[in-house]
Amino acid sequence: MQTQKLPLESAPRDITADADAGLAKLREINARLSFDAIEIDIVDSIEAIEPEWRALERDNLNSLHQGYDWCASWMKAYGNPAAVVRGRSGTRTVFILPVEIVRSRGVRVAKFIGADHSNINTGMFAIDFADAFEALDAHDLAARISGALNGKADLLLLQNIPLTWRGRRNPLALLPMVQNQNHAYQLPLFDTMEATLKQLNAKSRRKKFRVQSKRLEELGGFDYVHDTDAKSQHALLDQFFRLKSERFKAMGLPDVFADAETKAFLHGAIDIRDAKNELSGLEMHAIQLKGEHAGHVAAVAGISRKGDHVICQFSAIDESIGAEASPGEFLFWQMISGLHGKGVSMFDFGLGDQGYKRSWAPVETDHYDVVLPLTARGMAAGTAYRLVTRAKAYVKSQQRLYRAAQRLRRFAGV
Repeated sequence: MQTQKLPLESAPRDITADADAGLAKLREINARLSFDAIEIDIVDSIEAIEPEWRALERDNLNSLHQGYDWCASWMKAYGNPAAVVRGRSGTRTVFILPVEIVRSRGVRVAKFIGADHSNINTGMFAIDFADAFEALDAHDLAARISGALNGKADLLLLQNIPLTWRGRRNPLALLPMVQNQNHAYQLPLFDTMEATLKQLNAKSRRKKFRVQSKRLEELGGFDYVHDTDAKSQHALLDQFFRLKSERFKAMGLPDVFADAETKAFLHGAIDIRDAKNELSGLEMHAIQLKGEHAGHVAAVAGISRKGDHVICQFSAIDESIGAEASPGEFLFWQMISGLHGKGVSMFDFGLGDQGYKRSWAPVETDHYDVVLPLTARGMAAGTAYRLVTRAKAYVKSQQRLYRAAQRLRRFAGV
């Protein structure tokens, strides 16, 4: 049978496509009508909205760092005033921005809860809201949020936001932004370690692993410590604090983990777990030597998990024994290889440009900061923040300048 291809202008209309387009248009119109009626208010107590907060956090594309338990651990440790921004359409909560108020040089700054120790921030958004947010008027959204925060803060500063995260655009992109000087680095995980390594220089990576294994065996062997009881997990975290403090001191830098509040917050994060092991606030992993140096922790790291996304929050090494075995790199191999077959599809090395991250991570994600002045004082602070952030970004893009800045920072101890 002979077939004939109709000219494009003569081809029959795709009824299914027309129907889909009509439904999409209807959803957009409905979203716009619904979003026009959004009420934005401030909630001073996180406990008051726990049920609606937990409903939003079920979406795995909403960051762990805006999850209820993560924020509750921070608030318990620090006790800063909460000013949670809530958006409602009718009786339904469609977004939550977990914000606390901190003072910086006389300026009241509204920041994400725990922003100083989070690697990715998204806010908490209902799926339909996130899918149709572009129907909103950007100026109107900014004005409504500003009005809600009136009298509570001078500047809204929401940091480390990817504009697009795993295919979804972030509604916060509607607000005034500046690109953050730091990027994040991710390694997609495939079905097997071999398949994952094909994204990298697999031959070189395997060779490094063999050399590291041999050197550790020459020291008496090692244990990969993980999945331990709560007491052991807390002990490993304390070991991290000790190692990191020594490292910062040697580099002439301030210890960002030194204060009691930060330690209490991270110890609290260890206790965040779900029954399916798909949510972990903080899980400690380590390489511990055997033989003559039995019990010596050569490398330690803390990772978090939400759904199929794992983030390395921090890591530290002890260079006093076995530094030539690169135990930190070896620990990353153990963690990454051990996550295969456990429903994880992304290992995130977090913020900051470091050589080991680039060697492991083929994906680089830009982050942005919302900078929304609420008062005249906030306008001045916001302008200064933008200038400083852009200057830092420029310095980091120039290797010579960046190296000089790092030397200066070590000398100044800041």
